[in-house]
Amino acid sequence: MQYRKFGNTDLEVSEIGFGAWAIGGNAMVGNTAIGWGKADDAASYKAIETAIDAGINFFDTADFYGLGHSEMLLGKVLQKHQSILIATKVGHRAINDSITLDYSKEYIISACNESLKRLGRDRIDFYQLHSARLTHLHTGECIEAMEQLKKQGKIRYWGLSLNTFHPQPEALFLMKNNLGDGFQLVFNIINQRAYPVIEEAGNKGYGIIARMPLQFGLLTGKFNKDSKFGIDDHRHNRLTPEILSTTISFLEEKVWPEAIKLNITKTDLALKFILGCSQVSTAITGIRTPAHVEQNTIDTKGLPQDVLEYLLTLYRHELITIMDLMEKCG
Repeated sequence: MQYRKFGNTDLEVSEIGFGAWAIGGNAMVGNTAIGWGKADDAASYKAIETAIDAGINFFDTADFYGLGHSEMLLGKVLQKHQSILIATKVGHRAINDSITLDYSKEYIISACNESLKRLGRDRIDFYQLHSARLTHLHTGECIEAMEQLKKQGKIRYWGLSLNTFHPQPEALFLMKNNLGDGFQLVFNIINQRAYPVIEEAGNKGYGIIARMPLQFGLLTGKFNKDSKFGIDDHRHNRLTPEILSTTISFLEEKVWPEAIKLNITKTDLALKFILGCSQVSTAITGIRTPAHVEQNTIDTKGLPQDVLEYLLTLYRHELITIMDLMEKCG
């Protein structure tokens, strides 16, 4: 495992991080799935330990994943690994079977204390406003809360986990006002919309977490056009038959030949593409079994420059239509 500096902070993070959304299990808010289907806690425990053995030192979760279950699992396993870095998020709530966004100062401080209890920690290494919008940042309460928590020593650094499709306004706000320490952004071969933000923020000293590196599993190559997802899996609504058909056809024609040419797996190609961007600090892959650890902890030597440039060019010319389809489904 190789490690990178997280922006201008003193954190050194593994190039491959542990995305802990899936281990939260099949939580529902009303009729809305907020997880990835059923998860086996025993397998999750083993996955966390296997990840540590593989050199992964950065775990990313949220208080909303499994409605606290993901944090609780990490807390139980990582209590004997206090040097492991933990990032979590705040802002999503389940109230009366509905998902509500709450970035009030009072709630953030209260939620941070609850996260610390579940995680079994005295402080959180990187605390993120979970999908906060520009209006929330302008109000200022959430920023006051984060700065207060930092002064109190309950968090080391803070930043934003940004919107999947349009991350630029919120990122620019923090950069313009010299606020926060890092961003979590969706970035992968299919969804490259955050690339300009990553370049600018990384060059300005912000740590960058690349999330959804495998775009809901599409970039592993394990799905086909007839793949189905249970109603307790958020992909049930997001990966519609139209999106599956369009995306898989595109990957088979334009992307997978590059993996074959380089004699690497499709997952390797996807992760190497992300880590080929020097401003990225870590790519967090969704992990819930020891097998996932093995599949995702790759030799992170970068792609040949011509292949990297080719994959970047695909987005500008051909992938925007696919992203427009995905945006309609959330």
